[in-house]
Amino acid sequence: MAEDLVLGLGGTVDYETRWDAAVLTALAHSHGIRLDELTTTTPIIDERALVVTVLAFLATGGGGERFVLSSEIVERFAAHFETEITLGGTGVRAGIALDRIGVPTVQHLVSIDDNVRRLLPASMRIVSSATHDTLDPHLIVQYPEGATVALADGAVTAPASNRLIFANDAPNREMAIAHDLGDALADAAAFLVSGFNTMQDAALLERRLDDLAAAMRRLPVDALVYYEDAGFYQRELSALVRARLLDRIDVYGMNEDELQEYLARQVDLRSPHDVTAALAEVHALIPARALVVHTKYWAIAVGPAAARHREALKSAVRTAATRYRLGDACSAADVDDTARLPRHAGGEAVVRAAESGLGATGVPAFVVDTAHPTTIGLGDTFVGGFLAAVPSASRAATAAALERALDGVVSAG
Repeated sequence: MAEDLVLGLGGTVDYETRWDAAVLTALAHSHGIRLDELTTTTPIIDERALVVTVLAFLATGGGGERFVLSSEIVERFAAHFETEITLGGTGVRAGIALDRIGVPTVQHLVSIDDNVRRLLPASMRIVSSATHDTLDPHLIVQYPEGATVALADGAVTAPASNRLIFANDAPNREMAIAHDLGDALADAAAFLVSGFNTMQDAALLERRLDDLAAAMRRLPVDALVYYEDAGFYQRELSALVRARLLDRIDVYGMNEDELQEYLARQVDLRSPHDVTAALAEVHALIPARALVVHTKYWAIAVGPAAARHREALKSAVRTAATRYRLGDACSAADVDDTARLPRHAGGEAVVRAAESGLGATGVPAFVVDTAHPTTIGLGDTFVGGFLAAVPSASRAATAAALERALDGVVSAG
């Protein structure tokens, strides 16, 4: 029986900055940035453009990923803040979430360096296309609700907490597929595909899709394929991926930012009517067997196969909420504690409407009260929690829990 969870396609080294409104205010003043300059679409060619983009997102409470002209811009900006080096990428963070509950995984990487070797969980086996060490850090900016930054002619205040990602990562932009990925997939119970969102060359993307399709022929017929959208730097390229992979994708995931980018409009995530209309519209655009949208208020699956993933949605919401309140330090026991928290009333109303109006399957989010929320990696952790419900992962997690319990008995004795 196939057992492995294979996660890909690329990992990253993240520079997670500690939020400091005073530092950002000083940067805004030093660059002479004014309110009428704020936009999320300016090319990020220098530090000033980066600060403008951060402030524009903060003003709306939005999140997203943006390309920067060089890694030096990331290094320069991060140097102003307290910064922690962590690992990112949907597959890697999903694998870290699974490691926390005792589930080993296989990770496909396209880059590696000493940070990766030091921080990657010991339970994770690597399949890699990297031929030498490289470091192209991803800048992570997390801002809290109510954060205020003063500009020369006014101030901006965040209506909600969110996270931003900025990078120029050549290995992830090229996304070379490891020659032995097919061998790993031959024993896979599930395969996570994500990372094509950073590619910018359509012809190269087509070649990588050829390579991936060849490797995926080795997948067992009953293996689950989960695809996470992750926010394309060039939205039109997402259609190329869907044209090649949608027939083999069992679950197609995205967050609220990506939902709104596809629809080219804002969605009131607490409005049952607005959300139901948005889900119907995005599913018409992306007719996946199960299209999952995960947000801070709810997670909902639409499509003919949505109902079979209810337990996976429950697991995913619990796991992501646990990371939100505790960060990387969360454990399986913490996930159990999260399950006892109250549900978001607005999320419950949206789920009821989607289930009755669309035949969808949904789970409301938990109400989590924490002074220091972790907003980076929530979607990735959601995916890890979803995959934890794959039968092989559930067995591994149960075995790990039993081992921990037995260790406790032996220690007590």
